[in-house]
Amino acid sequence: MSNPIPAIEVQIKTLPSGPGVYQYFDKKGKILYVGKAKNLKKRVSSYFNKNHDSYRISVMVKKIVEIRHIVVASETDALLLENNLIKKHQPRFNIMLRDDKTYPWLCIKNERFPRVFLTRRVIKDGSEYFGPYPSLKTVKTLLGLIKGLYQLRTCKYDLAKEKIDAGKYKVCLEYHLGNCQGPCENLQSEEDYNKQIEAIRKIVKGNFKDSLQDFKNQMHQLAEEMKFEEAQRIKNKIDSLENYQAKSTVVNPKINNVDVFSIVSDESYGYVNFLQISHGAIIRSHTIELKKKLDESDQELLALGAVELRQRFNSVSREIFTSIPIDLGEAIEVIVPKLGDKKKIVELSERNAKYFRMERFKTMKIVDPDRHVNRLMAQMKKDLRLSEEPRHIECFDNSNIQGSNPVAACVVFKNGKPAKKEYRKFNIKTVEGPDDFASMEEVVYRRYRRLLEEDQDLPQLIIVDGGKGQLSSGVKALERLDLRGKIAIIGIAKRLEELFYPGDKYPLYLDKKTETLKIIQQLRNEAHRFGITFHRDQRSKNALGTELEEIQGIGEKTAIELLKEFRSVKRIKEAKKEDLAKIIGHAKAEIIYQHYQKS
Repeated sequence: MSNPIPAIEVQIKTLPSGPGVYQYFDKKGKILYVGKAKNLKKRVSSYFNKNHDSYRISVMVKKIVEIRHIVVASETDALLLENNLIKKHQPRFNIMLRDDKTYPWLCIKNERFPRVFLTRRVIKDGSEYFGPYPSLKTVKTLLGLIKGLYQLRTCKYDLAKEKIDAGKYKVCLEYHLGNCQGPCENLQSEEDYNKQIEAIRKIVKGNFKDSLQDFKNQMHQLAEEMKFEEAQRIKNKIDSLENYQAKSTVVNPKINNVDVFSIVSDESYGYVNFLQISHGAIIRSHTIELKKKLDESDQELLALGAVELRQRFNSVSREIFTSIPIDLGEAIEVIVPKLGDKKKIVELSERNAKYFRMERFKTMKIVDPDRHVNRLMAQMKKDLRLSEEPRHIECFDNSNIQGSNPVAACVVFKNGKPAKKEYRKFNIKTVEGPDDFASMEEVVYRRYRRLLEEDQDLPQLIIVDGGKGQLSSGVKALERLDLRGKIAIIGIAKRLEELFYPGDKYPLYLDKKTETLKIIQQLRNEAHRFGITFHRDQRSKNALGTELEEIQGIGEKTAIELLKEFRSVKRIKEAKKEDLAKIIGHAKAEIIYQHYQKS
């Protein structure tokens, strides 16, 4: 029989005060969470000594029945161990990193006259592996450059000295095409071949200087010997190398052996970009997506992402540039550049992260629309300081151009998209003349009195198109219905995209690039379009009605009945007397028929 697990309080008291990693388990022995700490006892105690704002943290804490820990020498070791344990166990409440694909490597084979080739398998046989590279296209471009510059063998023969001396092999088509110098028949020395391999090592590491100088020396030597065709071939290699270098070099050549990390994030995900710089050239760029589970900060996400990326791409750089300060241990210098070329390279990293995030959104809308909607709703809730996600939003707009035909429109969005069947139009009934504030109060009151009477779902957010005056009118309507505080309501000013809240003196300004503001602008524009269309329809009908009312003996009611049936004055003019009579009777039909016959 297993020993009973002591109470949580007892487990916490026995924790050490040094750095380490802690693990939380539920009653079934399933791991819930892995975390790191500078002081294990202090960090773990904080979970149980306070009320948490985060619902997910509260849920997790209620499930914990066992705490295990691993003591390490430093906080850096704790960060590395935490990362490895998260990847191994994938606990329910930890940041989730989904990236299970295998990456391509460039291999220099451990053999006499080494081959250089692309592979996805790393075999511990003494061969050199460079990478991994974030995309197949990147490594193929590099491999194409190498094969264009150097004549390397591609055959899989065992080119042992005794086998070559015994004349076991014959040169193949690659030799006759000029792609190989025939080491299999001893036509190229091992020393000469290995010089090429050493040059390739430097190019792969981003050092183009030595190779360029060697080719330039060869070109000048051949030109002096009047071998111009061969000199031109070397010149072509120099151009290829310089062209490749130009595409890679975007920073100061003095910036060498540096890793760059940046992060962009939203309510649900963080996106960490990694740029690896060698000899002033970016030799690698890669972005990963991290799913938040417990309201993790950008610092936490970036630190974990940096550790993961450095492990994955075998980086040993001791200098790191980042967009925000993080601690990766005393052995690694973390710099947050403020200006100059270092600042520019961090900004480039941030642009890469933002571009990756944008591409993910586009893919998400197609592949996983539910995830896209959930992320968008969570972001809007945060940006607009709401108590719940605005899955159902309604926006109101008044239209009373030149004071005629005052009308209003209500548009409805569900999960960030227009629900056009639920749009509603309002003729203003109780307000005399152009009064936007009174009109807004009337339509908001009428709309939600109707929803309450019919027991329909109320929105989580109401938006009124206008500033503080229209907002106050909307709030009054909600107060009359006892809905104040039960539905969030905000006003949006037309020019500066100011968002006004009831009782708040100062407006909220959202970043103009945020999805939240784009949704609000779309709502406002749709309400305006819908309202203007309705207003024009009303003016047209009234204008037509006025023409009919000018006929002696025909009033407003008769004109409206005819327009409802025939839809236009033109059709009324062309209608038969019998058809008119079916709608308005024989006497009035005779009047209208005779009027248009005379005209």
